[in-house]
Amino acid sequence: MHVVMAAAEAIPFAKTGGLADVCGTLPLKLAEQGHRCSIFIPAYKRALECGLPMVDTHISFVVDMVGRPMAARILKTTLGNGSVDVYLVDQPLYFDRDQLYGDYRGDYRDNCERFCFFSRCVVEAIERLRLPVDIIHCHDWQAGLIPAYHKTNFRDFQWYRNAASVMTIHNLAYQGRYWQHDMGLTAMDWQYFNWQQMEFYGDLNLLKTGIAFSDYVTTVSPSYAMEIQTPAFGCGLDGTLRVRGNRISGIVNGVDYDVWDPRNDIHLAQRYSVDNWQAGKARNKSDLQRLVGLPERADVPLIGLIGRLAEQKGWDLVKPLLEQTVDSIDAQWVILGNGEQRFANALSELARRRPDRVALRLEFSDPLAHKIEAGSDMFLMPSRYEPCGLNQLYSLRYGTVPIVHATGGLIDTVNNLNEASLATGTATGFSFQNYDFESLKECVQRGIDTYSREPKVWATLVVKGMTQDWSWTNSASAYESAYRRARELAAIEGRL
Repeated sequence: MHVVMAAAEAIPFAKTGGLADVCGTLPLKLAEQGHRCSIFIPAYKRALECGLPMVDTHISFVVDMVGRPMAARILKTTLGNGSVDVYLVDQPLYFDRDQLYGDYRGDYRDNCERFCFFSRCVVEAIERLRLPVDIIHCHDWQAGLIPAYHKTNFRDFQWYRNAASVMTIHNLAYQGRYWQHDMGLTAMDWQYFNWQQMEFYGDLNLLKTGIAFSDYVTTVSPSYAMEIQTPAFGCGLDGTLRVRGNRISGIVNGVDYDVWDPRNDIHLAQRYSVDNWQAGKARNKSDLQRLVGLPERADVPLIGLIGRLAEQKGWDLVKPLLEQTVDSIDAQWVILGNGEQRFANALSELARRRPDRVALRLEFSDPLAHKIEAGSDMFLMPSRYEPCGLNQLYSLRYGTVPIVHATGGLIDTVNNLNEASLATGTATGFSFQNYDFESLKECVQRGIDTYSREPKVWATLVVKGMTQDWSWTNSASAYESAYRRARELAAIEGRL
Protein backbone atom coordinates (compact mmCIF):
# COMPACT_ATOMS: atom_id res chain seq x y z
CA MET A 1 0.00 0.00 0.00
CA HIS A 2 0.94 3.63 -0.44
CA VAL A 3 0.03 5.44 2.77
CA VAL A 4 -0.02 9.24 2.68
CA MET A 5 -0.11 10.95 6.07
CA ALA A 6 -1.18 14.52 6.76
CA ALA A 7 -0.37 16.05 10.14
CA ALA A 8 0.56 19.29 11.85
CA GLU A 9 3.65 17.74 13.47
CA ALA A 10 6.28 15.09 12.83
CA ILE A 11 9.72 14.54 14.26
CA PRO A 12 12.34 15.77 13.51
CA PHE A 13 10.59 18.73 11.87
CA ALA A 14 8.22 20.05 14.53
CA LYS A 15 6.98 18.75 17.86
CA THR A 16 4.79 19.80 20.76
CA GLY A 17 3.63 16.33 21.87
CA GLY A 18 3.15 12.67 21.07
CA LEU A 19 1.51 13.42 17.71
CA ALA A 20 4.94 14.28 16.31
CA ASP A 21 6.44 11.00 17.52
CA VAL A 22 3.70 9.00 15.82
CA CYS A 23 3.89 10.84 12.52
CA GLY A 24 7.67 10.77 12.39
CA THR A 25 8.11 7.13 13.41
CA LEU A 26 5.09 5.14 12.14
CA PRO A 27 5.86 5.83 8.44
CA LEU A 28 9.39 4.47 8.91
CA LYS A 29 8.06 1.26 10.46
CA LEU A 30 5.46 0.87 7.71
CA ALA A 31 8.21 1.32 5.13
CA GLU A 32 10.23 -1.41 6.85
CA GLN A 33 7.21 -3.69 6.41
CA GLY A 34 7.16 -3.09 2.67
CA HIS A 35 4.75 -0.18 2.27
CA ARG A 36 5.38 3.10 0.53
CA CYS A 37 4.84 6.09 2.83
CA SER A 38 4.69 9.84 2.36
CA ILE A 39 4.08 12.62 4.88
CA PHE A 40 2.66 16.13 4.44
CA ILE A 41 3.35 18.77 7.10
CA PRO A 42 3.41 22.58 7.12
CA ALA A 43 6.74 24.24 6.28
CA TYR A 44 7.16 25.81 9.71
CA LYS A 45 10.19 27.92 10.43
CA ARG A 46 11.62 25.21 12.67
CA ALA A 47 10.89 22.51 10.08
CA LEU A 48 12.92 24.35 7.47
CA GLU A 49 15.74 24.72 10.01
CA CYS A 50 15.76 21.06 11.13
CA GLY A 51 19.00 20.32 9.26
CA LEU A 52 17.65 18.04 6.53
CA PRO A 53 18.19 19.08 2.91
CA MET A 54 15.08 20.48 1.20
CA VAL A 55 14.43 20.51 -2.51
CA ASP A 56 11.82 22.39 -4.49
CA THR A 57 9.39 20.05 -6.25
CA HIS A 58 8.50 22.92 -8.62
CA ILE A 59 4.87 22.28 -7.69
CA SER A 60 3.17 25.55 -6.81
CA PHE A 61 -0.41 26.81 -7.00
CA VAL A 62 -2.81 29.36 -5.58
CA VAL A 63 -5.61 28.66 -3.11
CA ASP A 64 -8.53 31.06 -2.85
CA MET A 65 -9.01 31.80 0.85
CA VAL A 66 -12.36 33.61 0.73
CA GLY A 67 -11.35 36.08 -1.94
CA ARG A 68 -7.71 36.27 -0.90
CA PRO A 69 -5.39 34.33 -3.25
CA MET A 70 -2.66 32.52 -1.26
CA ALA A 71 0.27 30.89 -3.03
CA ALA A 72 1.60 27.50 -1.95
CA ARG A 73 4.92 25.92 -2.79
CA ILE A 74 5.66 22.24 -2.14
CA LEU A 75 9.11 21.35 -0.81
CA LYS A 76 10.46 17.85 -0.33
CA THR A 77 12.89 15.94 1.84
CA THR A 78 13.15 12.33 3.03
CA LEU A 79 13.48 10.26 6.20
CA GLY A 80 14.96 6.82 6.80
CA ASN A 81 17.67 7.02 4.14
CA GLY A 82 15.08 7.87 1.52
CA SER A 83 12.44 5.31 2.51
CA VAL A 84 9.84 7.97 3.38
CA ASP A 85 9.07 11.08 1.34
CA VAL A 86 8.21 14.23 3.28
CA TYR A 87 6.40 17.09 1.58
CA LEU A 88 6.23 20.50 3.22
CA VAL A 89 3.51 23.03 2.39
CA ASP A 90 5.27 26.38 2.23
CA GLN A 91 3.50 29.69 2.77
CA PRO A 92 5.52 32.03 5.01
CA LEU A 93 2.55 34.22 5.96
CA TYR A 94 0.99 31.21 7.71
CA PHE A 95 3.92 29.13 8.83
CA ASP A 96 7.04 31.30 9.21
CA ARG A 97 6.49 31.74 12.96
CA ASP A 98 8.50 30.86 16.04
CA GLN A 99 5.78 28.60 17.50
CA LEU A 100 3.39 26.14 15.87
CA TYR A 101 0.00 27.15 17.26
CA GLY A 102 0.36 30.29 19.34
CA ASP A 103 2.53 32.57 21.46
CA TYR A 104 2.45 34.05 24.95
CA ARG A 105 -0.85 35.75 24.11
CA GLY A 106 -2.57 32.47 23.30
CA ASP A 107 -3.51 30.58 20.14
CA TYR A 108 -2.93 32.36 16.84
CA ARG A 109 -6.17 34.01 15.79
CA ASP A 110 -5.85 32.68 12.25
CA ASN A 111 -5.32 29.00 13.15
CA CYS A 112 -8.49 27.97 11.40
CA GLU A 113 -7.38 29.73 8.23
CA ARG A 114 -3.85 28.31 8.49
CA PHE A 115 -4.95 24.70 8.69
CA CYS A 116 -7.81 24.98 6.23
CA PHE A 117 -5.15 26.23 3.84
CA PHE A 118 -2.89 23.31 4.76
CA SER A 119 -5.62 20.70 4.17
CA ARG A 120 -6.61 22.21 0.86
CA CYS A 121 -2.97 22.26 -0.23
CA VAL A 122 -2.47 18.60 0.67
CA VAL A 123 -5.30 17.35 -1.56
CA GLU A 124 -4.15 19.66 -4.37
CA ALA A 125 -0.50 18.64 -4.05
CA ILE A 126 -1.25 14.91 -4.06
CA GLU A 127 -3.03 15.37 -7.38
CA ARG A 128 -0.29 17.49 -8.91
CA LEU A 129 2.46 15.15 -7.69
CA ARG A 130 0.48 12.23 -9.15
CA LEU A 131 0.88 10.18 -5.98
CA PRO A 132 -0.93 6.82 -6.12
CA VAL A 133 -2.78 6.80 -2.78
CA ASP A 134 -4.26 3.72 -1.14
CA ILE A 135 -4.73 5.29 2.30
CA ILE A 136 -4.89 8.95 3.25
CA HIS A 137 -4.16 8.95 6.99
CA CYS A 138 -5.13 12.21 8.69
CA HIS A 139 -4.09 13.17 12.20
CA ASP A 140 -6.09 15.40 14.55
CA TRP A 141 -8.20 18.43 13.74
CA GLN A 142 -5.54 20.20 11.71
CA ALA A 143 -6.07 17.61 8.94
CA GLY A 144 -9.75 16.96 9.62
CA LEU A 145 -10.97 18.55 6.39
CA ILE A 146 -9.13 16.09 4.16
CA PRO A 147 -11.57 13.16 4.66
CA ALA A 148 -14.42 15.54 3.85
CA TYR A 149 -12.76 16.62 0.61
CA HIS A 150 -12.14 12.99 -0.24
CA LYS A 151 -15.65 11.71 0.55
CA THR A 152 -17.45 14.57 -1.26
CA ASN A 153 -15.26 14.46 -4.39
CA PHE A 154 -14.17 18.03 -3.81
CA ARG A 155 -12.47 19.12 -7.04
CA ASP A 156 -12.94 15.57 -8.45
CA PHE A 157 -9.28 14.62 -8.13
CA GLN A 158 -8.11 11.37 -9.67
CA TRP A 159 -6.43 10.11 -6.51
CA TYR A 160 -9.72 10.08 -4.59
CA ARG A 161 -10.97 7.13 -6.64
CA ASN A 162 -8.52 4.56 -5.30
CA ALA A 163 -8.06 5.83 -1.75
CA ALA A 164 -9.71 5.18 1.61
CA SER A 165 -9.36 7.58 4.52
CA VAL A 166 -8.35 7.01 8.14
CA MET A 167 -8.70 9.65 10.87
CA THR A 168 -6.62 9.36 14.05
CA ILE A 169 -7.63 11.16 17.24
CA HIS A 170 -4.64 11.81 19.48
CA ASN A 171 -6.53 13.84 22.09
CA LEU A 172 -10.26 14.49 21.73
CA ALA A 173 -10.06 17.59 23.92
CA TYR A 174 -8.46 19.50 21.02
CA GLN A 175 -11.07 19.78 18.29
CA GLY A 176 -10.40 22.83 16.12
CA ARG A 177 -13.68 24.56 16.97
CA TYR A 178 -14.28 27.92 15.28
CA TRP A 179 -17.16 30.27 14.57
CA GLN A 180 -19.55 29.26 11.83
CA HIS A 181 -18.51 31.93 9.35
CA ASP A 182 -15.09 30.29 9.08
CA MET A 183 -16.96 27.68 7.05
CA GLY A 184 -16.06 29.79 4.02
CA LEU A 185 -12.37 29.02 4.58
CA THR A 186 -13.05 25.33 3.98
CA ALA A 187 -14.53 25.94 0.49
CA MET A 188 -17.05 23.21 1.34
CA ASP A 189 -20.72 23.63 0.43
CA TRP A 190 -22.85 24.96 3.29
CA GLN A 191 -25.07 21.88 2.99
CA TYR A 192 -22.42 20.02 5.01
CA PHE A 193 -22.68 22.49 7.88
CA ASN A 194 -25.17 20.33 9.75
CA TRP A 195 -25.26 18.59 13.13
CA GLN A 196 -24.21 15.24 11.69
CA GLN A 197 -21.12 16.41 9.80
CA MET A 198 -19.38 19.77 10.35
CA GLU A 199 -21.53 21.81 12.74
CA PHE A 200 -21.10 21.67 16.53
CA TYR A 201 -23.41 23.82 18.68
CA GLY A 202 -23.43 26.49 16.02
CA ASP A 203 -19.70 26.39 15.37
CA LEU A 204 -17.45 24.76 12.78
CA ASN A 205 -15.68 21.73 14.26
CA LEU A 206 -12.79 20.38 12.19
CA LEU A 207 -12.17 17.23 14.24
CA LYS A 208 -15.86 16.31 14.06
CA THR A 209 -15.60 16.83 10.31
CA GLY A 210 -12.79 14.28 10.06
CA ILE A 211 -14.63 11.78 12.25
CA ALA A 212 -17.87 12.12 10.28
CA PHE A 213 -16.38 11.79 6.81
CA SER A 214 -13.52 9.31 7.23
CA ASP A 215 -13.83 5.65 6.30
CA TYR A 216 -12.27 4.55 9.58
CA VAL A 217 -11.30 6.19 12.89
CA THR A 218 -8.46 5.22 15.18
CA THR A 219 -7.28 6.58 18.48
CA VAL A 220 -4.22 5.87 20.53
CA SER A 221 -5.38 3.10 22.88
CA PRO A 222 -8.25 0.58 22.99
CA SER A 223 -9.63 1.84 26.32
CA TYR A 224 -9.58 5.46 25.14
CA ALA A 225 -11.50 4.37 22.03
CA MET A 226 -14.25 3.12 24.34
CA GLU A 227 -14.05 6.04 26.79
CA ILE A 228 -14.55 8.73 24.17
CA GLN A 229 -17.88 7.18 23.24
CA THR A 230 -19.21 8.10 26.71
CA PRO A 231 -20.41 11.51 27.95
CA ALA A 232 -17.69 11.56 30.62
CA PHE A 233 -14.81 11.52 28.11
CA GLY A 234 -16.49 12.36 24.80
CA CYS A 235 -15.96 16.14 25.01
CA GLY A 236 -19.36 16.63 23.37
CA LEU A 237 -18.57 14.32 20.45
CA ASP A 238 -19.56 11.03 22.10
CA GLY A 239 -22.77 10.88 20.06
CA THR A 240 -20.89 11.37 16.79
CA LEU A 241 -18.43 8.67 17.82
CA ARG A 242 -21.09 6.19 18.92
CA VAL A 243 -22.68 6.43 15.49
CA ARG A 244 -19.32 5.37 14.07
CA GLY A 245 -18.69 2.76 16.78
CA ASN A 246 -18.13 -0.15 14.37
CA ARG A 247 -15.53 1.95 12.54
CA ILE A 248 -13.39 2.89 15.55
CA SER A 249 -10.44 1.10 17.09
CA GLY A 250 -7.63 1.96 19.48
CA ILE A 251 -3.94 1.34 18.75
CA VAL A 252 -1.35 1.98 21.45
CA ASN A 253 1.50 4.21 20.34
CA GLY A 254 4.82 2.45 20.04
CA VAL A 255 8.14 3.18 21.72
CA ASP A 256 11.29 3.88 19.78
CA TYR A 257 13.65 1.48 21.51
CA ASP A 258 16.58 2.95 19.60
CA VAL A 259 16.12 5.98 21.86
CA TRP A 260 14.38 4.61 24.97
CA ASP A 261 16.23 1.51 26.08
CA PRO A 262 18.59 1.32 29.08
CA ARG A 263 20.83 -1.07 27.15
CA ASN A 264 21.97 1.68 24.77
CA ASP A 265 20.90 4.97 26.43
CA ILE A 266 23.71 7.50 26.06
CA HIS A 267 22.38 9.64 28.94
CA LEU A 268 22.83 7.05 31.69
CA ALA A 269 25.62 6.76 34.25
CA GLN A 270 25.52 3.00 33.64
CA ARG A 271 23.70 1.12 30.93
CA TYR A 272 21.89 -2.02 31.95
CA SER A 273 19.49 -4.75 30.85
CA VAL A 274 17.05 -7.15 32.46
CA ASP A 275 20.05 -9.36 33.33
CA ASN A 276 21.77 -6.77 35.55
CA TRP A 277 19.00 -4.32 36.38
CA GLN A 278 19.71 -4.28 40.14
CA ALA A 279 23.23 -2.96 39.72
CA GLY A 280 22.28 -0.68 36.83
CA LYS A 281 19.37 0.96 38.57
CA ALA A 282 21.35 1.35 41.81
CA ARG A 283 24.12 3.23 39.99
CA ASN A 284 21.66 5.42 38.09
CA LYS A 285 19.68 6.12 41.25
CA SER A 286 22.71 7.47 43.08
CA ASP A 287 23.68 9.46 39.98
CA LEU A 288 20.20 11.00 39.80
CA GLN A 289 20.12 11.79 43.51
CA ARG A 290 23.47 13.51 43.27
CA LEU A 291 22.47 15.42 40.13
CA VAL A 292 19.24 16.86 41.59
CA GLY A 293 20.58 17.42 45.11
CA LEU A 294 18.83 14.66 47.00
CA PRO A 295 20.63 12.65 49.71
CA GLU A 296 22.25 9.56 48.20
CA ARG A 297 20.23 6.89 49.95
CA ALA A 298 19.85 3.43 48.43
CA ASP A 299 17.15 2.35 50.89
CA VAL A 300 14.58 5.11 50.30
CA PRO A 301 12.08 4.73 47.40
CA LEU A 302 12.60 7.34 44.71
CA ILE A 303 9.46 8.33 42.77
CA GLY A 304 9.68 10.18 39.46
CA LEU A 305 7.18 12.43 37.69
CA ILE A 306 7.65 14.02 34.25
CA GLY A 307 5.23 16.17 32.26
CA ARG A 308 2.96 19.17 32.17
CA LEU A 309 1.82 20.59 35.50
CA ALA A 310 -1.89 20.48 34.70
CA GLU A 311 -5.08 19.00 36.11
CA GLN A 312 -5.38 16.58 33.20
CA LYS A 313 -2.09 15.04 34.32
CA GLY A 314 -3.37 14.56 37.88
CA TRP A 315 -1.65 17.41 39.66
CA ASP A 316 -4.82 18.36 41.49
CA LEU A 317 -4.31 15.06 43.36
CA VAL A 318 -0.51 14.97 43.49
CA LYS A 319 -0.23 18.43 45.07
CA PRO A 320 -2.27 17.59 48.21
CA LEU A 321 -0.66 14.14 48.36
CA LEU A 322 2.79 15.68 48.61
CA GLU A 323 1.68 18.42 50.97
CA GLN A 324 0.13 15.92 53.37
CA THR A 325 2.69 13.10 53.21
CA VAL A 326 6.09 14.65 52.49
CA ASP A 327 6.90 14.81 56.22
CA SER A 328 5.37 11.47 57.22
CA ILE A 329 6.37 9.09 54.39
CA ASP A 330 10.06 8.39 53.96
CA ALA A 331 10.29 8.72 50.18
CA GLN A 332 12.05 10.95 47.69
CA TRP A 333 10.36 12.70 44.77
CA VAL A 334 11.97 14.05 41.60
CA ILE A 335 9.75 16.19 39.37
CA LEU A 336 10.50 17.47 35.87
CA GLY A 337 8.11 19.70 33.94
CA ASN A 338 6.36 23.02 33.75
CA GLY A 339 2.84 24.30 33.44
CA GLU A 340 0.19 25.95 35.61
CA GLN A 341 1.64 28.48 38.02
CA ARG A 342 -0.42 27.32 41.01
CA PHE A 343 1.17 23.90 40.84
CA ALA A 344 4.64 25.29 40.16
CA ASN A 345 4.38 27.60 43.20
CA ALA A 346 3.20 24.82 45.53
CA LEU A 347 5.93 22.42 44.37
CA SER A 348 8.58 25.12 44.69
CA GLU A 349 7.55 25.68 48.31
CA LEU A 350 7.72 21.94 49.03
CA ALA A 351 11.17 21.68 47.45
CA ARG A 352 12.33 24.68 49.48
CA ARG A 353 10.97 23.27 52.76
CA ARG A 354 12.03 19.63 52.22
CA PRO A 355 15.05 19.63 49.90
CA ASP A 356 15.93 16.20 51.30
CA ARG A 357 12.73 14.72 49.87
CA VAL A 358 11.59 16.86 46.91
CA ALA A 359 13.73 17.80 43.89
CA LEU A 360 12.04 20.05 41.33
CA ARG A 361 13.12 21.15 37.88
CA LEU A 362 10.62 23.53 36.25
CA GLU A 363 11.79 22.85 32.70
CA PHE A 364 11.79 20.24 29.97
CA SER A 365 15.09 18.40 29.62
CA ASP A 366 15.39 15.28 27.51
CA PRO A 367 18.67 14.09 29.11
CA LEU A 368 17.21 14.53 32.60
CA ALA A 369 14.03 12.71 31.56
CA HIS A 370 16.16 9.70 30.61
CA LYS A 371 18.01 9.87 33.92
CA ILE A 372 14.74 10.03 35.86
CA GLU A 373 13.38 6.98 34.06
CA ALA A 374 16.54 5.01 34.85
CA GLY A 375 17.19 6.28 38.38
CA SER A 376 13.68 6.21 39.85
CA ASP A 377 12.22 3.16 41.53
CA MET A 378 8.66 4.13 40.65
CA PHE A 379 7.04 6.47 38.13
CA LEU A 380 3.79 8.20 39.11
CA MET A 381 1.32 8.97 36.31
CA PRO A 382 -2.14 9.65 37.82
CA SER A 383 -3.71 11.38 34.81
CA ARG A 384 -7.39 12.25 35.01
CA TYR A 385 -7.55 10.94 31.43
CA GLU A 386 -4.74 9.77 29.17
CA PRO A 387 -5.34 8.87 25.51
CA CYS A 388 -2.17 6.78 25.38
CA GLY A 389 0.77 7.99 27.42
CA LEU A 390 4.41 7.20 26.72
CA ASN A 391 6.23 7.66 30.00
CA GLN A 392 4.64 4.56 31.51
CA LEU A 393 5.96 2.60 28.51
CA TYR A 394 9.44 4.07 28.98
CA SER A 395 9.22 3.20 32.69
CA LEU A 396 8.40 -0.43 31.97
CA ARG A 397 11.47 -0.82 29.77
CA TYR A 398 13.70 0.91 32.36
CA GLY A 399 12.51 -1.27 35.25
CA THR A 400 10.80 1.68 36.91
CA VAL A 401 7.48 0.40 38.20
CA PRO A 402 4.52 2.58 37.07
CA ILE A 403 1.79 3.82 39.42
CA VAL A 404 -1.14 4.98 37.28
CA HIS A 405 -4.79 5.93 37.21
CA ALA A 406 -6.75 3.19 35.44
CA THR A 407 -7.77 5.18 32.38
CA GLY A 408 -7.14 5.20 28.63
CA GLY A 409 -3.75 3.96 27.53
CA LEU A 410 -2.55 3.61 31.12
CA ILE A 411 -4.94 0.78 31.93
CA ASP A 412 -4.10 -0.87 28.58
CA THR A 413 -0.37 -0.96 29.29
CA VAL A 414 0.05 -1.32 33.07
CA ASN A 415 -1.27 -4.50 34.71
CA ASN A 416 -2.20 -3.86 38.36
CA LEU A 417 -0.59 -6.01 41.05
CA ASN A 418 -3.20 -8.12 42.81
CA GLU A 419 -3.56 -11.76 43.85
CA ALA A 420 -4.60 -12.91 40.38
CA SER A 421 -1.90 -11.05 38.43
CA LEU A 422 0.74 -12.06 40.96
CA ALA A 423 -0.27 -15.72 40.61
CA THR A 424 -0.12 -15.59 36.82
CA GLY A 425 3.05 -13.50 36.71
CA THR A 426 1.42 -10.78 34.61
CA ALA A 427 1.61 -7.81 37.00
CA THR A 428 3.73 -4.84 35.91
CA GLY A 429 2.67 -2.01 38.23
CA PHE A 430 -0.02 -0.43 40.37
CA SER A 431 -3.26 1.27 39.35
CA PHE A 432 -6.23 2.90 41.09
CA GLN A 433 -9.78 3.08 39.77
CA ASN A 434 -11.46 6.08 41.38
CA TYR A 435 -10.00 9.46 40.57
CA ASP A 436 -9.76 10.88 44.08
CA PHE A 437 -7.17 11.70 46.70
CA GLU A 438 -7.67 8.68 48.93
CA SER A 439 -7.41 6.23 46.02
CA LEU A 440 -4.17 7.80 44.84
CA LYS A 441 -2.72 7.86 48.35
CA GLU A 442 -3.58 4.19 48.92
CA CYS A 443 -2.08 3.18 45.57
CA VAL A 444 1.19 5.04 46.20
CA GLN A 445 1.41 3.48 49.66
CA ARG A 446 0.91 0.01 48.11
CA GLY A 447 3.81 0.70 45.81
CA ILE A 448 6.07 1.91 48.62
CA ASP A 449 5.15 -1.03 50.87
CA THR A 450 5.82 -3.56 48.11
CA TYR A 451 9.17 -1.96 47.32
CA SER A 452 10.23 -1.88 50.97
CA ARG A 453 8.83 -5.18 52.26
CA GLU A 454 8.50 -7.60 49.34
CA PRO A 455 11.70 -7.54 47.28
CA LYS A 456 10.89 -10.77 45.45
CA VAL A 457 7.50 -9.44 44.32
CA TRP A 458 9.16 -6.18 43.33
CA ALA A 459 11.68 -8.06 41.22
CA THR A 460 8.91 -9.87 39.34
CA LEU A 461 7.26 -6.53 38.52
CA VAL A 462 10.52 -5.10 37.22
CA VAL A 463 11.44 -8.13 35.10
CA LYS A 464 7.97 -8.50 33.60
CA GLY A 465 7.89 -4.84 32.63
CA MET A 466 11.37 -4.86 31.12
CA THR A 467 10.66 -7.89 28.94
CA GLN A 468 7.45 -6.58 27.38
CA ASP A 469 7.44 -5.40 23.77
CA TRP A 470 5.72 -2.05 23.13
CA SER A 471 7.71 -1.36 19.97
CA TRP A 472 6.47 0.44 16.88
CA THR A 473 6.66 -2.84 14.97
CA ASN A 474 3.57 -4.10 16.80
CA SER A 475 1.75 -0.78 16.43
CA ALA A 476 2.53 -0.64 12.72
CA SER A 477 0.98 -4.08 12.25
CA ALA A 478 -2.17 -2.88 13.99
CA TYR A 479 -2.32 0.14 11.67
CA GLU A 480 -1.98 -2.19 8.69
CA SER A 481 -5.14 -3.94 9.87
CA ALA A 482 -6.93 -0.61 10.26
CA TYR A 483 -5.95 0.37 6.73
CA ARG A 484 -7.28 -2.90 5.34
CA ARG A 485 -10.53 -2.41 7.23
CA ALA A 486 -10.88 1.13 5.86
CA ARG A 487 -10.50 -0.14 2.32
CA GLU A 488 -12.99 -2.95 2.94
CA LEU A 489 -15.58 -0.47 4.18
CA ALA A 490 -14.96 1.87 1.24
CA ALA A 491 -15.38 -1.07 -1.15
CA ILE A 492 -18.67 -2.07 0.49
CA GLU A 493 -19.91 1.46 -0.16
CA GLY A 494 -18.90 1.09 -3.80
CA ARG A 495 -16.16 3.70 -3.75
CA LEU A 496 -13.25 1.38 -4.54
